[in-house]
Amino acid sequence: MCGIVGYVGRDRAADVLLSGLASLEYRGYDSAGLAIICDDHVDVTRAVGKLVNLRTVVEAAPPDGTTGIGHTRWATHGPPTEDNAHPHKDCSGDLALVHNGIIENFVELREELVGAGHDVLSDTDTEIVAHLIEASYEGDLTAAVRAAIERLDGSYALAVVHRAHPGTIVAARKDSPLIVGVGDGEMLVASDIPAVLKRTRDVMVIEDEEIVTVTASGADLTGLDGEPRPDRRMRVDWDVDAAEKGGYETFMLKEIHEQPAAIQNTLRGRMTSDGTIQLSELDMSPEEVAAVRRVLIVACGTSYHAGLVAKRLIEGWARIPVEVDVSSEFRYRDPILDEDTLVVAISQSGETTDTLAGVREARARGARVIAISNVVGSSITREADGVVYTHAGLEIGVAATKTFTAQIATTYVLALHLAQAKGTMSRDEVARVWAELEKVPSMVQRILDDADSIAECAAQYTARHSSLFLGRGIGVPVAMEGALKLKEISYIHAEAHPAGEMKHGPIALITDHVPVVFVATQGRTYEKVVSNIQEVRAREGEVIAVASEGDEEIAKHADHVLTVPLTSEELSPIPAVVPLQLLAYHIATLRGCNVDQPRNLAKSVTVE
Repeated sequence: MCGIVGYVGRDRAADVLLSGLASLEYRGYDSAGLAIICDDHVDVTRAVGKLVNLRTVVEAAPPDGTTGIGHTRWATHGPPTEDNAHPHKDCSGDLALVHNGIIENFVELREELVGAGHDVLSDTDTEIVAHLIEASYEGDLTAAVRAAIERLDGSYALAVVHRAHPGTIVAARKDSPLIVGVGDGEMLVASDIPAVLKRTRDVMVIEDEEIVTVTASGADLTGLDGEPRPDRRMRVDWDVDAAEKGGYETFMLKEIHEQPAAIQNTLRGRMTSDGTIQLSELDMSPEEVAAVRRVLIVACGTSYHAGLVAKRLIEGWARIPVEVDVSSEFRYRDPILDEDTLVVAISQSGETTDTLAGVREARARGARVIAISNVVGSSITREADGVVYTHAGLEIGVAATKTFTAQIATTYVLALHLAQAKGTMSRDEVARVWAELEKVPSMVQRILDDADSIAECAAQYTARHSSLFLGRGIGVPVAMEGALKLKEISYIHAEAHPAGEMKHGPIALITDHVPVVFVATQGRTYEKVVSNIQEVRAREGEVIAVASEGDEEIAKHADHVLTVPLTSEELSPIPAVVPLQLLAYHIATLRGCNVDQPRNLAKSVTVE
């Protein structure tokens, strides 16, 4: 989950690398470092903690080289110390390397290398790769990298520089993201697109088991067999300003406020003039869609919660049975799949290691796989049979907000498409749902425009240490997402349950110091939720209710009511989750937490 950036060109590499790392700091912030080729040596600078610490050291004595690599680390092997920070050198000091991923056989390789006389200085798996390349180096850096990675088990995105090869970076990948930015007289290497956006919008996506040798004039791409690979260049249409805060205090707040546009952009163009839901990206004929007998959704974290919403929609509208699996468990349970099973992999980044492994497992077992992702050209989108992109734009904040609501919007489109193919909804029924769905962005905007009561509510709960989130029906995944947001960014313990399960254990946690947040929007189980609220109040619990506008009854039972526009039960998750995002946000900021970079978390989980 670490961030990698490399630069070859005419400008001072340190400046470009620090700017690129700032764009990738959401990927890791335990430590950071640079390696710059300077005249007759490789200058390595490292610092523990956030990127500002490295910047301070570098700016005190900036190296002048125009070729270098940088890294921001999320620790896997070894604690965050300067010795464990990247880049790592070989014994000679001529070679430096940065790495994202996990080398699973590094213990055996370490023993072998130490036995051969190599001086290993860190606890990391990464340093072992530097020594492996050193052991194979005979003047051809690309050949040495190729020989080393053939011995690696696990995942990696690597970038390597060598004193004897000024103006060159050799990079390679397997199961960890890597791209090359193509500039005018300069080239960049990075683990994610934001790192190159200020220099270029033309990128090459590096595939698994490919090696790229980068100079200022171009990139030579080959496979592990040394055979040339095609130049898969694409143009990125993200707005460069999307990587800036745009006047908001934090990226997370900016992205919460970008949700109306993200939802609208995701829905745009999906309803044709004849009333048909358009999803040609699935690459499935109407007959193939109609033949789907079962849907299995694999996802992690926030994307898993979007999958739980999708289950309700697909089963309710298309009448197809749906299972939702946590990706990290899916491939280890020997899943039953066949050609009539549609597997839906949901991943914001498209690089989530567990979900990517699930995609491969599903395809190996004969199932058709479609991906829902926010990143064009990401690993999961390239390996799936079809792709439906959300159009949320770049999301920098570690805690997902706009990508979650965009994912839900995408599952509405998918569920309606399946329902039309199955004939379980008439064209008029689909049109009615679509007309209401098109109003959701403006509903979210109304919540954002009148959010003072949410901030006032948050101010009363900053000192609490635990909380419960409860809901029923389609409100359960909303409650789960609300709990996740609170624990992610405020570090307050929060757990979510179906409200009907409260009496089977969680009710024991209720005291006057444990606030209980209810998703209590209008729906089939509304009266049941009110009964559950009364059970909490009878035990002196404080209640925060997310309720529909016009519901005057709920105020009699709740200490705080956060209102959202009234909509149908099926469409309620998007407006209902927004107050919970803001509640978590305000509690976290009042507690002094860094909401954009919560401790121990990284944006893209690219290690298992």
